[in-house]
Amino acid sequence: METLLQGLLLGGLYALFALGQSLIFGVMRLTNTAHGDFIILGAFIALSLTILGVPPWFAWLITLPVAAALGYALQCYVLNSTLGRDPLPSLVVTFGLSVVVQNMLLEMFSADPRSIDTDGFNTLSWSPMADLSIGVLPLLIFGLALAATVALQWLFNHTATGRAFRAVSDDREIAELMGLKANKVYAHATALAFVLIGVAGVLQGMRTTVAPSDGPMLLLFAFEAVVIGGMGSFWGCLVGALLLGLTQQVGFRLDPGWGIWAGHVMFLMVLVFRPQGLFPKTRN
Repeated sequence: METLLQGLLLGGLYALFALGQSLIFGVMRLTNTAHGDFIILGAFIALSLTILGVPPWFAWLITLPVAAALGYALQCYVLNSTLGRDPLPSLVVTFGLSVVVQNMLLEMFSADPRSIDTDGFNTLSWSPMADLSIGVLPLLIFGLALAATVALQWLFNHTATGRAFRAVSDDREIAELMGLKANKVYAHATALAFVLIGVAGVLQGMRTTVAPSDGPMLLLFAFEAVVIGGMGSFWGCLVGALLLGLTQQVGFRLDPGWGIWAGHVMFLMVLVFRPQGLFPKTRN
């Protein structure tokens, strides 16, 4: 029971990693290869604020609007010019951004792993049973992942902003004929995705240590969760992340060296037997 529970809680963190990637892909059909590095950047922004004396939870609140502004500017001034039928320009540009972010963080913070000081919050636990202990921070992360999934699905289904996102995703030309400015809609979507990236980065920094070179690993976990669940589906993204976390935790239970490997094997099995994902949905 403890292994399964810890796997679900780990999957909640992976869901936060993956939701921003799923949003960007769902609206713009853009695969952001710098996604993991921006998660680490969010963690280091919050870490820098705490070093300056800002309380960790207040640093989190400051990080989110900074992340939103960064995402909006990045889409307006860099990524909009790469969008089109050919995915190669966006892949090349985001790969270049990944290199820039990694090396910038290395220059500023060195390669040493660091963590965000939470004044002991990351060590708090709750014991619902005599032989079962649940970390309060992982439980909070799981709750935030579930809330973010519900909020995104509601946004897409019941708001004008969500309808704009779906319209430009379905057919950009028709949407622009109806009065939407696609580039501005894309910028709003990326700003929202970067808020999720900021949340994920700060929580990752609180939960464990982070280093400038961790970005590609986090990108891989996010990509695997999105593909397992099905491209374009937020609920599928959550389920894929939970399955990935469960598989890794079972692997760790069997052997400490099998955890990450077990997740990759499960991902490859999904690619072989159900390449469209478990809950495919081409439109959100």
